[in-house]
Amino acid sequence: MHHVVALALPSIVAFDLSIPAQVFGRTSQDDYTFTTCAPGGGLVPSTTGFAVHVEHDLDALEHADTVVVPGYSPREHPGADVAGALHRAADRGARMVSVCTGAFALAAVGLLDGRRATTHWAHADELADRYPRVKVDPDVLWVDHGAVATSAGLVAGIDLCLHLVRIDRGADAAARIARRMVVAPHRDGGQAQWLHRPVPPAGEGLAPTCAWALEHLAEPLTVADLACHAGWAPRTLTRRFLAETGRTPLQWLTAQRVAHARQLLETSDLPVQAVATRTGLGTAANFRTHFARDTATTPSAYRAAYQGRDRRQSTSTPAPEVAVDDSSPTAPSLTGGHSFAAPRR
Repeated sequence: MHHVVALALPSIVAFDLSIPAQVFGRTSQDDYTFTTCAPGGGLVPSTTGFAVHVEHDLDALEHADTVVVPGYSPREHPGADVAGALHRAADRGARMVSVCTGAFALAAVGLLDGRRATTHWAHADELADRYPRVKVDPDVLWVDHGAVATSAGLVAGIDLCLHLVRIDRGADAAARIARRMVVAPHRDGGQAQWLHRPVPPAGEGLAPTCAWALEHLAEPLTVADLACHAGWAPRTLTRRFLAETGRTPLQWLTAQRVAHARQLLETSDLPVQAVATRTGLGTAANFRTHFARDTATTPSAYRAAYQGRDRRQSTSTPAPEVAVDDSSPTAPSLTGGHSFAAPRR
């Protein structure tokens, strides 16, 4: 049997805890056992107004084959006792896994040093700032180094846990659990497609020209066109854009076009080429290129995700590509939907 132990830290995110419980704890058919533990055991407060009763203390980690750390808040160091228990588990070969902001606990005790890792996109910058030795990737759904694996926010924990089942027990076992949970056994793309990325507003001096540009996105606007409307020289316009938005005029214009394209994909049935034309992104191929840079997915997959369409309607899906993190202690690494790691029994 493969023993999975979830570590419930104070102010645990209950949804994150429920993920490994559902994946690993509902049946013995796939040779998993599931246990929860907490420092001292007993009642553990959650972020959602109720407490979780945990029967076991940190001694349960001594028998874990996989340790899962769900998200918690505030995202502080979990304490010396937890750090020691996690290190002992890792040192004897247990697989260390975090869901969402659980990555902060693994980072705090040094288990993510020198590795690529991910967490909820809203906290990715904080993780990178507080733990500079961690190579934070905010765009993927999960990263798997074999010995250590991290997931992005909330539901991405399901993607990671199903991936671990796929590695441990095969695709059929993962698909069976996914059907029971009524989720897709695999999702394309990363969490970049769910980010809200507002374009920086322009200052008062640029406001009329920016408003005019937004009304003419379908036209092939140039820096000279924008400068002519503003009554400035092109170089002056570029300096003002950089000062007020942090972007060049064309970067700002492209960001606005992609933002409008996202809105059209979310709310309309326009073909991809029609969206490209209405937003001024030109050909469908050019549109897909700019869209992928912003969202890490395709227009069709993005529309399916937001409108609930059947994935069979998609005209294209991103192909898997192998990515090796040479500096990682356990290279190669696997990221959700993009690369692969060595299988684990």
